[in-house]
Amino acid sequence: MRARAVLLVAGAALLARAPLAAQQSAGSPGRPLSLEEAVRLARPASETVGIARAGVERARGQEAQARSELFPQLTGSAAYTRTLASQFSALTRGDSSGTSTDTTTAPTSCAHFVADPTRPIGERVDSLESAVACATSVNPFGAFENLPFGQRNQYNFGLQFSQNLFAGGRIRAQSRAAAAARRSAEVELTSQQAQLTLDVTQAYYDAVLSDRLVAIADSALAQAERTLADTKLAREVGNAPEFDLLRAQVTRDNQRPVVIQRRAQRDIAYLRLRQLLNLPLAEPLALTTPLGDGDSVAAPLPATDTAAADTAAEHRAVVRRASENVTAQEGRLTVARAGSLPTLRLTSAFARIAYPASGLPGWNDFLSDWTVSLAMQVPIFTGGRLGGDRRVARADLDQARLQLQQSREQAALDARTSLAARDAAEAAWAASAGTVEQARRAYAIAELRYREGISTQTELGDARLLLQQAEANRAQAARDVQVARVRLSLLPDLPLGGAALPTSTTTGAR
Repeated sequence: MRARAVLLVAGAALLARAPLAAQQSAGSPGRPLSLEEAVRLARPASETVGIARAGVERARGQEAQARSELFPQLTGSAAYTRTLASQFSALTRGDSSGTSTDTTTAPTSCAHFVADPTRPIGERVDSLESAVACATSVNPFGAFENLPFGQRNQYNFGLQFSQNLFAGGRIRAQSRAAAAARRSAEVELTSQQAQLTLDVTQAYYDAVLSDRLVAIADSALAQAERTLADTKLAREVGNAPEFDLLRAQVTRDNQRPVVIQRRAQRDIAYLRLRQLLNLPLAEPLALTTPLGDGDSVAAPLPATDTAAADTAAEHRAVVRRASENVTAQEGRLTVARAGSLPTLRLTSAFARIAYPASGLPGWNDFLSDWTVSLAMQVPIFTGGRLGGDRRVARADLDQARLQLQQSREQAALDARTSLAARDAAEAAWAASAGTVEQARRAYAIAELRYREGISTQTELGDARLLLQQAEANRAQAARDVQVARVRLSLLPDLPLGGAALPTSTTTGAR
């Protein structure tokens, strides 16, 4: 136990350069995991990013829908109709009852009569009498057999063409609004990806910090165990009173709940990290990116230059989305105004229709049907609907502009808050430089003085508590610097809020 305590205390400065062993299952090493790999694993596993990506696809589809009205529309159709019973079937029968009293079939049409004065008078009279007889016996409804009414079989193959010629600017305004909505969705996707990167970074360094705090708590417990062993030995030889022994036992026992609490916090931090990465909750991990609580703070991500971080309000994702929203609302106002203007539309329909007596038609059975129309629609009275649409669109545009201004102000404040958080974290890190070594040296002196009998357990306990606080504050400062730098590097794409000033860590009772 003493050897382990010495190693933990003496090797605290080396933890920044050595891979940190995270929670491990019984005797088996955990899966090595760096911060860069954690960010890479989190992106396909994030439901929030997936929802934002679906929003981009939806916006692209809506943009295509809005733009499609600018182009001609051509559709084809094919239909077959079988008539089982028709109201026109009686027109082709001899009477309404469907039975004929004449055994001679009445003709449905007569040949055109042309008088020929060169023929003999007898032939001319015969041809005239035949024409009169045919005309008086012809079926007046026989021609309906060739019309589409009531035909048993009907085939229809057609093409329909339409083109908007004038819509008062409505279609182009819809396209502009849809394009702005698509750009806004793309900004939202980028924002969610940046927020995920920050969340993973925070969870990763929280887990690394929890490992460090557990090591500090274990070291303090080992120190308390060593003090208790020395006190027991001094008590046995008569050099220490019973009060010192009881005080050493209480100090050791009070440190055990702190160790339990730190381990529980570590378990929670690792569960949060696994949940973000969509890893099995029981999978052991070995975090390889150091916390950086040694001599210097390592760069949290490659090519992270916080000194040149972009903090301009106009470049923030929330401001860009608000600006696109203004563009979309301007397009919707144009659409509302276009509702009062006339629309002009060109349409054409071409069809080939057949009414065969048998099941399948021949090519000669088809007839052509082709129409072209130019239609104009003018709204005359809508009961106030168009005026209401314009008022709603103007109100939405005013609201979008105010939200844009509000976003600019909030983005500027958030940028200053992020810079202040970074500066405070670096200041806390600089202030903690050398404190751990001084506290470790003070504890070594206090422990030596206690062994020699020239100091009390109170002095030793104070030195131990100061050492715990110094190590914990150093680790917390390193974590805050790492997170603040990452947040500042991702600032243009991050949503508003989330920056907080660093707080000191409480290590627990003596």
